Amino acid sequence: MFLFLALLIGVISGLRAMTAPAAVAWGAALGWFDVSQTPLAFMGYRWTPWIFTVLAIVELITDQLPSTPSRKVPVQFGARIVTGALAGATIGAASGLLFGGLIAGVIGAVIGTYGGAAVRARLAASFGKDLPAALIEDAVAVIGAALVVVAMS
Repeated sequence: MFLFLALLIGVISGLRAMTAPAAVAWGAALGWFDVSQTPLAFMGYRWTPWIFTVLAIVELITDQLPSTPSRKVPVQFGARIVTGALAGATIGAASGLLFGGLIAGVIGAVIGTYGGAAVRARLAASFGKDLPAALIEDAVAVIGAALVVVAMS
């Protein structure tokens, strides 16, 4: 169950890189799951969810800009893998499966990056413009991340 949730939070990272760690940090900070005795204890610190939330909001805004590069370019793709690994490892650590969660998060991030790009491209083509597709993807990422974290509680 925990590894599946780690995979799902990785998929969320593939959609929106900062949404997954923000959601996981909120879950840890609110005590919905315990990572305090793990190497990822900082995810439950008071300021961690706020920092990730600010980064997630900035990402949601900048994603709407036409100058934003593709999620598949090396820097963007790498960021999604790193945040997927972090979020997945945090979920895994809560159940004693830190490394398994990390791997599941990375796999999920790859799936979310390529799958999200493909689905968004199809949606944008059907709408005739990108903005509605981007907003749908934002909603899926935020609601999906919330559901994964609530499932951990």
